[in-house]
Amino acid sequence: MAVRAIRGATQLDVDEREHLLERSAELVKAVLEANDLENEDLISILFTVTSDLCSEFPAVAGRQIGLTDVPLMCMQEIPVPHALPRVVRLMVHTETPRSRDKIQHVYLHGAVALRPDLTGAQ
Repeated sequence: MAVRAIRGATQLDVDEREHLLERSAELVKAVLEANDLENEDLISILFTVTSDLCSEFPAVAGRQIGLTDVPLMCMQEIPVPHALPRVVRLMVHTETPRSRDKIQHVYLHGAVALRPDLTGAQ
């Protein structure tokens, strides 16, 4: 087993609480599924949001889907003028037998534009 970091992001259509919770939960579930992870494999998850999102903490979505004993933290991204708007990002720290080149980073909705090299959206 090795400690690995897994990245992911999703873009919201609007800054509304239920939409943010839905997209954040979708992202967490997609990262866990893509990497065959269970709650007990998780060390922690860091969430960031762009400065135009303030309706809720993405960590609330993590708690709602059962990550009750995993440390979760939310932060705000640097407000770069040309940055993609309404984005929730995450970094999952986990223990996994997967090598770094087998880790699946997940980018959903408009966030696929952030890493076309990882999403096949080139």
